[in-house]
Parts: sequence; structure tokens; C-alpha cells
Amino acid sequence: MELVVAYRKQPSVHLRNRLVRMNLGLVRQVAHRFTRQCAEPYEDLEQCGAIGLISAIERFDPTKGYAFSTFAVPYVRGEILHYLRDRANTIRIPRHSHQLYQKSQTIRQMLISELGREPSEQELSEKLGLSINEWCAVKIAAANRVPISLDLQISPKGQAPKNSTKHLGEAIVDTCDLIEKINQEERQDLLYALGQIEKTTYEAIQLVFVKQLTRQEAAQQLGVSPVTISRRINRGIKELRNLLQKPSMLPTAV
Repeated sequence: MELVVAYRKQPSVHLRNRLVRMNLGLVRQVAHRFTRQCAEPYEDLEQCGAIGLISAIERFDPTKGYAFSTFAVPYVRGEILHYLRDRANTIRIPRHSHQLYQKSQTIRQMLISELGREPSEQELSEKLGLSINEWCAVKIAAANRVPISLDLQISPKGQAPKNSTKHLGEAIVDTCDLIEKINQEERQDLLYALGQIEKTTYEAIQLVFVKQLTRQEAAQQLGVSPVTISRRINRGIKELRNLLQKPSMLPTAV
């Protein structure tokens, strides 16, 4: 605390470095906690924590009456968290798969030195203690952890992407838009088919299915019996089905 007070009165690099060395144990303690939660090297976490410690030294006010360690921990922890957020992938994969993939890179280099060539996937999987299918799953997870930009240029097979003017986003089908287009086409076909049936049949279908009247109410409105309404509806549905199932009977889109 005497050094903190002295630094507060007359800041110097010498005093600050002494304070950092004296409190590195605090940084190591926080960094060790994070090593159990992420795959980043401990040394990198410790360096980031040291930056947070320096920020705490610069901002600590001894007149507030609380311990320096209590004040410094949030700064150390916050700096490490910022580092981890910057390093994190947009798409998170299981930690176990991430660790296996990192381990595979070390083993790959070792096998290249031993064999004098690039190791096969089978050789890699055996060194990792995995089946070939498990190793392939780890590779796929690692390859898919970074999203592809929708602005990525694509081209038909055999053509260079740089010569293409089409982007990935243009090739992705908008499912909602596709469904809406299909529904619109089906509505147009239905409206055309409705125009081809008898007027009395159309009126019965309109009252029951569009205006949501009961068959009794529709019969009263048209001045016929409910049985007649049912017959007209059944006949109309059969005619509509026949029209819709025969494309040649529907208008061709221009």
C-alpha cells in the first residue's frame, strides 16, 4: 500500500513495474481459472491479465479505503475477457473438438518430421486415438467454425470464381419468398378454376367457404334446401379438383 500511495503521488515506470511484479500472483490466479474454461494458451492469458493489472494501478485511489487486490481483480478479469471475445469464433464448436484439432496440428508436424511426408488421415486419427469417422467429424467442426460471407463470389464448376459476378447470397433460396410465390400461383389457379364452374355452384362455395356461412344459412340466402347446397358444393369441389389436376386446362403464365 505504501508503494501504491507513493505511485499515486509521483508516478514513475520504476514504481509501476515494482507494483506489477508484486501483484503478478493475482494475475496468475485469475489466468489459471480461465485456462479451465478456454483453449487459449496460459501465457497469453497471463499477459492480458498483466495489462489489466497496469490499468488497475493507474486508476486505484488509496483514499477510498479498500484493498488494491479487490480493486484490481475486475480489471485483470475484464482484460482477459476482452481478449477471449476478440479471439472467439462467431460459430462456437464443442471445446473437446477444438482441443483435439489443436492437438492434431502438433501431431501433424511431428509426423511430417518422422515420416518425411504429409501424414494420411488414418495415421493422424490413430495418433489421436480416434476412429477415422470421429477424426473427420472434428475436422468438419473446425472447418465450419468461421462463417462464409454472403458476398463471396461463386461460379459454376470448372470456372474461376474471380470471373463470376454472382454472389453466394444470390444463390441462397429465400424459403419464405418461395412459399409465398407458390401460394400466389395456387391462388391464381384456384380463382381461374372457380370462374369455370357453374354460377349456382360458385355461389354455394362462396357462401360456405369464403363467407363462412353454415349450409343452412346459405340455403336460406339462395332460396334452396340445405341438401341442394351440399350437392352443389360436392359437385363444385369435384370440378375444381379436375381443373387443378390438369395443367392444360389452366392459363399459361406469360
